[in-house]
Amino acid sequence: MQPDEIMILTEDEIRSCVPIAMEALVEVAKGYSLLAQDRATIPPVLRIDIPEHNGEVDVKTAYLHGLDSFAIKIAAGFLDNHLLGLPTGSGMMVVVSAKTGRPMAILLDNGYLTNVRTGIAGAIAAQHLAPGSCEVAGVIGSGAQARYQMRALQLVREFSTLLVYGIVEQEVDRYVEEMAQELEVDVVKAPDAESVVRQSSIVVTTTPSRSPYLRAEWLHPGLHITCMGSDSEEKQELYPEVFAKADRIVCDKKSQVFRLGELHHALDAGVIQESDAVELGQITAGYLPGREAEEEISICDLTGVGVQDTQIARLAVRRAQERGLG
Repeated sequence: MQPDEIMILTEDEIRSCVPIAMEALVEVAKGYSLLAQDRATIPPVLRIDIPEHNGEVDVKTAYLHGLDSFAIKIAAGFLDNHLLGLPTGSGMMVVVSAKTGRPMAILLDNGYLTNVRTGIAGAIAAQHLAPGSCEVAGVIGSGAQARYQMRALQLVREFSTLLVYGIVEQEVDRYVEEMAQELEVDVVKAPDAESVVRQSSIVVTTTPSRSPYLRAEWLHPGLHITCMGSDSEEKQELYPEVFAKADRIVCDKKSQVFRLGELHHALDAGVIQESDAVELGQITAGYLPGREAEEEISICDLTGVGVQDTQIARLAVRRAQERGLG
């Protein structure tokens, strides 16, 4: 690619280059590790709320020191889009030269890369924090991330049964049918969120709920929870008391989760202190251990950080260049 050229990649091209795979997991994990090593520059998330259309647009980015490019990601979530026959999520990424500041690539992924890197983040959390043996996994929610989280989880853990609970009956039914075929496991529609938590070894919460529903009394020894639905100040899936029962509390970026993640609700309630949580990158970089005991209860709060976007975007460009795409 010439210095004055800009690569443009379509969603189909990007999907062919970056599937849910270990290669993507390794790249995103490197991003977390560089963050823990103070080798990442990450500005605060820029969010534009559009309440009259039940939507928001987020802008995330990160420069990883020493790399020749970085990504700026624009991601939109409009929850009423299903009424128009449109996906609730969309977006694009721009890859910028770290040497000249010129745009190198425009990734018209329509939110696909965000879905991949978010699913992969959940898998990285499970890789280090979930019990090694897991027959039953659980997911709360039945949308896009409920799918990507379980696709990615299969990279690091084998499970034979997947419990799913959601509030939109027809979406849950569709999820059960589609994911049973795709994952080749027994997918079971749970009667409530409590059943999912009590019966699973690993649970991922993926809803945009603004009222907590997951209660502390449902937790059991050996459980790992990844919560990724709360990415703004008003969203909340877990009651604050849940964190009081956890032996390990992990997050992607402390300054972010204590502002807009699940953990900020627990902090405001006085259940935890900021020092009670560690960052996932400290574990991927080897500074801290992952799960240490079979009976340990762990929770990982993921709000999404720009290192994920830069790493997944760079991977997409690299693979597209190798294939002569764009």
